[in-house]
Amino acid sequence: MSKAADNITPLVLTYNEEPNIGRTLDSLRWARRVVVVDSKSSDRTEEIARSYNNVHFAVRPFDNHRAQWHYGIADTGIDTPFVLALDADMQVPPDVVDEIEKTFLSGNYSGGLLPFAYQYCGQRLAGSLCPPQIRIFRTDAVQVAQSDHTQSFTVAGEVYRFRSCLIHDDRKSLERWVESQLRYQVLNEKAALAGKHPALKTLLRRRGLMAPIVGVMAYIKAGGPFYGAAALRYAYERAIGESLFSLRLINAALDGRTTKARDNGNH
Repeated sequence: MSKAADNITPLVLTYNEEPNIGRTLDSLRWARRVVVVDSKSSDRTEEIARSYNNVHFAVRPFDNHRAQWHYGIADTGIDTPFVLALDADMQVPPDVVDEIEKTFLSGNYSGGLLPFAYQYCGQRLAGSLCPPQIRIFRTDAVQVAQSDHTQSFTVAGEVYRFRSCLIHDDRKSLERWVESQLRYQVLNEKAALAGKHPALKTLLRRRGLMAPIVGVMAYIKAGGPFYGAAALRYAYERAIGESLFSLRLINAALDGRTTKARDNGNH
């Protein structure tokens, strides 16, 4: 086994990830043990995952991302110093594993900040609006928080900044993507009304300006016309997500919930 396999357990959360999970687990064949925590999938996710000899498959009904990650880290028998936390649409290319072994594990780091390379059906974008995230961490140094619709990881100690990128390539259906966005924006709205988002961004969303701004920024960052349909798809995804968020905030203003949230905060 490699140095990475002896020290790191990849942890993957899944729910109906049949279009993605095989590619993710293919990229983790170097690992001695991969833990998959599934939220009661109804497609072939479990069948595919269990076909890999290094996968430990666990099922936990989903309540929120924070609780799901806590369960995976603490209650699935992980015995390595580090966890590599992945969504089921993320792949770990060889250069990430190489950097883990040659640089990350040789330092006194509590966590690692990993950037993302976005792809659509294997076609890579020039860049994305997604910032690097802590995705590798010591199990005894990590704190997991629920940040809007998803989780965030923080660590006590020094953080290493990776040069190599995780690959993000989600191939689930457009219908599934829209369904997820509708659910995410409910949580984002609650956070914005509670004052947990930057005031300027919330104002721009209420004015209906954030969606076109983000759409243009995403298109340019993704490579614009030089990256064809993939860049256009990314730009529309980001603009539509922001549009749905703005619509929820506009509805909140129309029915008075913005005022109520402000008044409750003052009390």
